[in-house]
Amino acid sequence: MFFTYLRRELRRRRKAALVVASGLALGIALVIVVTSVSAGMGRAQDKVLQSLYGLGTDMTVTKAAAPAGSSSERPRFRFDAQDDDSGGEQSSDRVMVQGFQTLAGSTVGKVDAQSGVADAVGGLSLQVVKVSGAFTRGRFEQGESGGGQGGRGGAQPSPQGRVEGGGADFDVNNYSVYGTDVTKPALGPLTSSKITSGRTFTTGETNAKVAVADAAYAKEKKLKAGSTVTVKSTKFKVVGIATADSGDAAANLYIPLKRAQTLADAKDKVTTIYVKATDSQRIDSVKSEIGKNIPGTTVTTSADLADTVSGSLSTASSLAASVGTWLSIVVLVAAFLVAGLLTSSAVSRRVREFGTLKALGWKSGRVTRQVVGEAVVNGLVGGALGIALGLAGAYAVTAVSPTLQAQLGGGGGGEGFRGGFGGPGRAEATKTLDVALTAPVSLTTIALAVALAVTGGLVAGAFGGWRASRLRPADALRRVE
Repeated sequence: MFFTYLRRELRRRRKAALVVASGLALGIALVIVVTSVSAGMGRAQDKVLQSLYGLGTDMTVTKAAAPAGSSSERPRFRFDAQDDDSGGEQSSDRVMVQGFQTLAGSTVGKVDAQSGVADAVGGLSLQVVKVSGAFTRGRFEQGESGGGQGGRGGAQPSPQGRVEGGGADFDVNNYSVYGTDVTKPALGPLTSSKITSGRTFTTGETNAKVAVADAAYAKEKKLKAGSTVTVKSTKFKVVGIATADSGDAAANLYIPLKRAQTLADAKDKVTTIYVKATDSQRIDSVKSEIGKNIPGTTVTTSADLADTVSGSLSTASSLAASVGTWLSIVVLVAAFLVAGLLTSSAVSRRVREFGTLKALGWKSGRVTRQVVGEAVVNGLVGGALGIALGLAGAYAVTAVSPTLQAQLGGGGGGEGFRGGFGGPGRAEATKTLDVALTAPVSLTTIALAVALAVTGGLVAGAFGGWRASRLRPADALRRVE
């Protein structure tokens, strides 16, 4: 009897049922779209963060760079005087630690031994300034960094220079080199790049004269696997070309850590310690412990780096998390209330019907169950419509794939992190990364939509059931009169 009566009443009141279901559908569709877009933004942020740190890296340990010295402490390049008409070519390299103060190599072991740390590896970030050209009875002195490309197209902004007491025709080439621990290839800045030509380092090449070049730098300098590059009079064989997964590469060249320490005269020194935690739930506690045990250092996690990402991606993510969530809640509450009021109003128009049923012997509980059953079915219909609309909206967002911009480094207000998760990083101009937005719909989102549909039906049924429970047989008689 229950289902027969339910089916008859839903067919007879199709328009009223459709109105209630449509209101619920709009609210549920909005929840699906907002949830899916938020998930897509989460993926986009993960992609941006992937360009800032290596796979498997949960945090890094660094020590802030000392304040810049006076002009008298700037690196100088001295050359032999040449006759004005000699045209003699000369060059000089200066290898400097970049970005951070050095830490003792033993610090890596101290970090690795701490509770909650699965593995730790050190790296050394270097900057090489190469000056080459013909100089006549003078001395070249490096000044402060300028904003343009140096010489014949250096990969980084090159320092400006001047010649004192003579003339010169010279080029300045500024590029970055990163010393990586080849014995632990699963950690470090190279993990955020993919070897697209040649090979990566082998674990036995701890002090070998080999290098891996970033793809963009290799293209600029016309390097390939098998080419030779010279850094401070040391020739390195390029064994592979690495392409950054997204954003900027950590460095122009990667070489074994021991070789990098030798070039920079920084024996057993590192600038960055890459740390992998045993459990993602212990990252905060490990960070706190490292900060206490190794004072003066800065421990940076992926959550910290997320705060340095700005631009339209960050703005849209904030809007989705705040405005979108609250808008969904408001619309859902309104849809539930409207469904409840419409159901209550529909019951009021059926006073004669329910009063007659009570006069025939139906108890209030039976009438209430009938009304709640109709409301739940309306909620399920609204849920089905809402899921269909939500999926269509999420598909439309994915199909359009609007491009959002993420600004890395300077845009975050602090020291920029260039590649390698705080590794070969330094304060520099803001980098911009374009990210396509998608709206993936998960099974959890669908389950949430079904739960909301049932909840909406129960809320509407509660309104209608309360109204129906207050009806008496005499109400039917009064309505007839």
